[in-house]
Amino acid sequence: MSWDRMQREVLDALGHTVYRVAPANMPPIPDDPLLHALLRAAGRSADADDAGLLYRTWPIAGLRDNPTAKRALWPRLRALRPTTGFHAST
Repeated sequence: MSWDRMQREVLDALGHTVYRVAPANMPPIPDDPLLHALLRAAGRSADADDAGLLYRTWPIAGLRDNPTAKRALWPRLRALRPTTGFHAST
C-alpha cells in the first residue's frame, strides 16, 4: 500500500511507524538538474514514493532544448501538485 504525505503524517501522529518498500523495478533517480526541476514543479522530491515512476514516464531527453515540449508537460506537472486546502474567494 502506498501512503500519501498527509496519511503518513497522521499515522506518525498516532504513533504508528510507516515503512516504505521501494519497488524493485524502479530506477534510481539520476542527479539531473532538469529532472529535479520537474519534480519540484510537480510538488515532489527525489525521495517521493512516485519519483521513480514519474522519472520513467517523463520524456527527459525530449525536453532538453525543446520549449514546446516543456510547455506541453506543464499541465501534467500542475495536476500532480498536492492541493493545500480550500481557499474561499472574496
